[in-house]
Amino acid sequence: MAPLKFYHFGVSPPSRCALLTIRNLKLDVEIILVDLMKGAHLESGFVKLNPQHTVPTIDDNGFILWESRAIATYLVSSRAPGSSLYPSDVKKRAVVDARLYLDQSLQLAGRDIMLPIHKGETTIAQDKKDSVYKLLENFNAFLEGKKYAAGDELTVADLALLSSISTLQHLGANFSKFSNLSAWYKRLESVPGFAENEEGAKFLGDFVKARVNLTGSWDD
Repeated sequence: MAPLKFYHFGVSPPSRCALLTIRNLKLDVEIILVDLMKGAHLESGFVKLNPQHTVPTIDDNGFILWESRAIATYLVSSRAPGSSLYPSDVKKRAVVDARLYLDQSLQLAGRDIMLPIHKGETTIAQDKKDSVYKLLENFNAFLEGKKYAAGDELTVADLALLSSISTLQHLGANFSKFSNLSAWYKRLESVPGFAENEEGAKFLGDFVKARVNLTGSWDD
């Protein structure tokens, strides 16, 4: 079977979510760079493949799919059915799905911070920070007594949340008051693809922070 074709940009949090899944499944993959900063996603060939011209996108022997969480759950279901990464038990899977929705909310909250800066804003509005912190507070509460996002086993929810939360940390979010979240983040350092994800998150964080003249956390 031909390797999975993965259209990817390492700065993108959703793209890193899918790549973390690929790394944890140890899949044979051909990574195709789509540099969003250079407009590669708007080139005709890529638009023909994915009319929404977003990353990540996969080509699995002619099956084209985009949207990071859909890709993550599809890859586990198709390559490792029954894996604890996306459990077959309906109740366990429902909790994973619920945490994936939390990740979507975090991702949107991060976008609400980055988009105005991309358009020229030079400060991060306090209400935008508060929205992020409220979601992180929720996640910190969900982690009480648990090792991972959906229980005591690593799932795709952890991988998705890692891609988003690492980005928020490098954007300046202060995790010091979230002890469960901090312990979870430390625990995930051993996950395949962690360093690769950190590299992309740091690049994005540094890029945004330079535009608002921020060197530490939002609370410094």
